[in-house]
Amino acid sequence: MKQVEIQNISGGTIFSAACDSLVACVALAVRRNVSLAYAKLAGANLTYADLAGANLAGANLAGAYLAYAKLADANLTGANLAGANLADADLAGAYLTGAYLAYAKLADANLTGANLAGANLADANLTGANLADVDLTGANLADANLTGANLLNA
Repeated sequence: MKQVEIQNISGGTIFSAACDSLVACVALAVRRNVSLAYAKLAGANLTYADLAGANLAGANLAGAYLAYAKLADANLTGANLAGANLADADLAGAYLTGAYLAYAKLADANLTGANLAGANLADANLTGANLADVDLTGANLADANLTGANLLNA
């Protein structure tokens, strides 16, 4: 194990612990109810991470790998997820109001009941995504790929 530190976007330490990997440390922080608001996690490999219910408001997750991640009911309000890979991720009930998801890969993601009001999804890949009951009020979907997406009651 090594000491892993999670910093905020200002460079301050949010959480530090001895962990096998960044994904294990982030999951540990979530289990301990540590707020990861404004965390600096750009480009992080969080594939399969269990971040359900996590507070990641304003976090920088640009280019992060979150494929198959569990983000149900997570708070991602205002988060930067530009170019992030969220393929097959579970974002059911997540709060993504004002989130920046331009060029994000959300193929086959579950966004059922998520709040995407005011989110920027320009050029995002939402192929096969489940967007049933999603709030898309004021969202930017310019050039987004919605092929095969479920938009029931969206």
